[in-house]
Amino acid sequence: MNLHTIPRASERRPLNLWVKSRVRSREVFVDLIDISEGGCKIRGKSGFAVIGDRVTMKVAGVNAPLGTVAWVEGPFAGVAFEGAMHPAVLDHLCSEGVIDRDERRLYRIA
Repeated sequence: MNLHTIPRASERRPLNLWVKSRVRSREVFVDLIDISEGGCKIRGKSGFAVIGDRVTMKVAGVNAPLGTVAWVEGPFAGVAFEGAMHPAVLDHLCSEGVIDRDERRLYRIA
């Protein structure tokens, strides 16, 4: 199965958040590209994650469910949440608008 054949259980919502994250207990900076109730897509430096890595997230003060890297393609990785993010929480995050990484506004993914 590749990333293009993974079934989507919920709509992906685009974001552009520059966040501090933890992958394999290492702190890395990534772009949060999109998010849904079941997961998200992030972009970091090539090799920052491998399939199966655990990811914990806190975005804009909101705790996301624990996640696992489901796929990696170059600098991109898909994170599958182990639980579902509530649709109202997604609405709140997306209503904040697109935050440009050049603003250096950081959200912590703990």
